[in-house]
Amino acid sequence: MAQFNRVRGTQDFLDMRLFNHTVQTISKHVIRYGFQEISTPILEQTQLFKRILGQQTDVVHKEMYTFDSGDGSHDTCLRPEATASVARAFVEAGIATVPWRVFSSGPMFRRERPQKGRYRQFHQFNIEAIGVPSVMDDVQLIAMLDHLFDQVFNIDGCALQINFLGAKEDRAAHKVALMEFLKVNVEQLCKRCVERATSNTLRVFDCKNPKCQTLLKDAPVVTDYLNQVSQAEWQRVQDGLHDMGVSFAHNPRLVRGLDYYAKTVFEFVSGDLGAQDSFCAGGRYDGLIADLGSKQDYPSLGAAIGIERLMIMLEEQGADAGQHQLPLHLILPMSAEQETLALLLADTLRAAGLVTDVVYGKDSMKRMMRYADRVGAAYAVIVGSNEQASGTVTLKNMRTGDNIEVKQVELASYLLSL
Repeated sequence: MAQFNRVRGTQDFLDMRLFNHTVQTISKHVIRYGFQEISTPILEQTQLFKRILGQQTDVVHKEMYTFDSGDGSHDTCLRPEATASVARAFVEAGIATVPWRVFSSGPMFRRERPQKGRYRQFHQFNIEAIGVPSVMDDVQLIAMLDHLFDQVFNIDGCALQINFLGAKEDRAAHKVALMEFLKVNVEQLCKRCVERATSNTLRVFDCKNPKCQTLLKDAPVVTDYLNQVSQAEWQRVQDGLHDMGVSFAHNPRLVRGLDYYAKTVFEFVSGDLGAQDSFCAGGRYDGLIADLGSKQDYPSLGAAIGIERLMIMLEEQGADAGQHQLPLHLILPMSAEQETLALLLADTLRAAGLVTDVVYGKDSMKRMMRYADRVGAAYAVIVGSNEQASGTVTLKNMRTGDNIEVKQVELASYLLSL
């Protein structure tokens, strides 16, 4: 019989405890900042991403999973990112009350080369604030994320990099200067950067080729082309982060890979992740909502956290999936005569909020205890004929091996007191 393996670039989560803990921890954190949870479809019209991300971005050009919708009306794709979907939902629903602060999480899909922390089906936690014109909202979002990674997850060795792309006219002036620089040095560029020089100019800064990286150290940077208003906003972002106690480094070559970004862009990076060192990234997208057909524009910003990459960091620093599991209580009926009693006891414990299971089919106490140890039970609740007659149970602490007799009617309250 043929054996089927998972598709390359995907993974099986056979233990969801750390994954769920990570998502739930982020959710609780952002809710305290006034964000509410939403959900958008995994399937979207391909044209949405072509319109928003840009025809020449790597995501649209070669990484999307696209197929015919079946009715001939439009092409459909598996979403490669979430911001475009959230923006589409905002416009389509006619949301009138802003700021609209929302978050969502789920799988994204990109056809790219799998490597450490990079999958073709991966998971992101997405945060969006629509209708926030002040760059002080940028400061608040970045500070919220810095607090999450530094004080909630207690991650060591991560760093924040920021840049300021300015207004549309700032980027246009910088692009002219950059294209001229690349034209003069075209013979020193790799083939991919030669293509990007005209199709998606700013992406040359993402090149990993050592020769290109050395050359681009001398390339013009966008912060040298900011107008007076943009320069004041850039200074305000830096001052605000300093006032909030957020450490950062200005990376003048940080541009992000998607067309909709403007003004503030940022990334949180870690050496634990290898070449793909970014685990959270985002920025401002002031023109995106209007570009989707809204009658007015809503300046906005957002960020995405890579769940798999964050989990790698947590595991590198000793996070244990088991520490995020509620204690398991196993009820062990010694014979068929105690099986109904075991079910009744289990219902009582579950009603009290205790994780409980009943073990059947083991023919000896030794096998039962071996199973309880293998599944990591905290306590074994032994119910034999003597316990059934006396209205008690024998409670075994699986960590210490100690036994204690507890009345059946007091079992739940006793366990809750431990």
